[in-house]
Parts: sequence; C-alpha cells; structure tokens
Amino acid sequence: MNEQIIVPLDGSKLAEVALPYAEELSSRLKTEVILFQAVQRALHMYGFYAQVPFTDEEMEPITARAQAYLGKIGSKLNKKSITTRCEVRVGAAADEIIKLAGENSVYMVTMSTHGRSGISRLALGSVADKVVRGTKKPVALLRAKGTHPDIRKKDILHKALVPLDGSKASEAVIPYIESLASKLEIEIILLHILALDNHIIIETLYEQADSLRSSARDYIEKVAAQLKQKGIVTTAEFIETKQGTEAEEIIKLADKTQADVVAMSTHGRSGITRWVFGSVAYRVLYEGNTPLLLVKPG
Repeated sequence: MNEQIIVPLDGSKLAEVALPYAEELSSRLKTEVILFQAVQRALHMYGFYAQVPFTDEEMEPITARAQAYLGKIGSKLNKKSITTRCEVRVGAAADEIIKLAGENSVYMVTMSTHGRSGISRLALGSVADKVVRGTKKPVALLRAKGTHPDIRKKDILHKALVPLDGSKASEAVIPYIESLASKLEIEIILLHILALDNHIIIETLYEQADSLRSSARDYIEKVAAQLKQKGIVTTAEFIETKQGTEAEEIIKLADKTQADVVAMSTHGRSGITRWVFGSVAYRVLYEGNTPLLLVKPG
C-alpha cells in the first residue's frame, strides 16, 4: 500500500461528511486512510493577561481523547477491510495537515467545508485556503450541508465535471482525473466556458467572436478525443455566457449531468486562480450540490 487519503476531522458530524468519499476511494483504490485531528495547545490563565501553555504532559489527556475518537472511527472502517492510521498532532490545523501530507505519499486530502473548530469555516478562506495553497497534493472540498441526498450511499463516484480554460495550467487537472477515471471507471465531462465581454459581441467584432467560438469548440473536442483514445468515457461541453456567470453555468451543468465532483486546477490563464479562491469556486461549492476537487499544477 503506497498511497494514503487524509481525512481531517474535529469531532463534529459535519466534518465527518468527508468520510463516505474517503471510504469509497480507499476501497476502490486500495489506499490507506489517515484519520487526522489537530488540537490546539491549551493555556493556563492567570489573571487577565498571563497565559502559560500546557506542558506536553498536561496535553496528554486532550490528545488521548482525540486519539480515542479517531480510533473509534478507524475501527468501523477496519471492519470494512479499509486500512487506517490515526494521527493526532498539537498545533494549527492547516499547518499540521500540510506537514502530514508532505510526509506521506498522499493521493488526496478529503475535507468537509464545515466543522466545529474551523477545519473549514469558510472553504475558500482560513484553514482550507491555507491547505490548498500550502500542499502540492489534490484537495477535495465537500460542503457539509446541501450535498446530494445519497452522499452516504455506495458507488458515489461515477462522473466528474472538469472545467478548462484553454491554458496548460488549467490542464494540470487532466492527468490526475485521467488516473482517477482509469482506476475507478469514472466518466469525464469536459467543459469549456467562453465568457465574452459585452463589447466583443457588437457587430463590428462579430467575426472575432465567431472565431473565438470556433476555437473554443475545437479545443475542448480535441482534449476529449485524447481521453477517448485512452479508453476513458468522455464527453465535451461548450457553453457561451457573459462574464461573471461562469459559476451558474458550472452549477447548472453539474446538476444536469448529475456529476459527483467538479475537478479543476488551482491556476489558469483566464481566471482559474479566481475560480479557486474567488467568486466562482466559492459559488460552485456553496451554491451548488457538488464537491470540489482542486489539483495544483506540477
């Protein structure tokens, strides 16, 4: 067993939403699941200002409780023939997740976007933002509320929607999703959105807009053909829309096709960075019904 899936937990049911996905991935990929919890070092308070950190010895009961919690979950997964490892570390959640991912051959970090102690109070800010920026490993973000009602059923990873913007950076997601599709027989839906400014579609620039449409269709069809040649079930979708409505189009297509995950690179020429850490990804994750898988180039 050479690869692992990290599942950060904080003791809440909301954070445990990530478990079914990790469970299925581990079962089908034969990877180990690392159940992880970070605990903050407690402080002794003396008066209004004096704060003295707990010693390692004083922290032992706290880490023991976290270890017992993870062990209980691990035992349930072990009964399903899933190999698990429990890790409890004292420190900031994001920093410790990044360290853990760097120390292991991690296939993916799978985390809920809600959790009691901030495992991801805001999926595109705070802890998850730091994890996505700080780790080279793919990160799957799952919204705890409003996700598909069959979230805890088996075989929940059949179809992936992959938005591309035509850049090499955005295509960094392709090798990873290709590998995932080959191993799990996942269908891939490639999406190229052409978001035009209002000024580009006026009559004087009609030919330029028409050329952009033709190039966009040719591009996404070409990428789809390359995946099909490798035996991966792939369809290509082209959508023309106004700038600022990309998220709505991704959400609508994800719902229409019943995609199980939206996968994209964290960088790209025409705003993939904005998609990931800005309005588009935020809206896809929080207004849509589909988990978000982020893959970093390189």
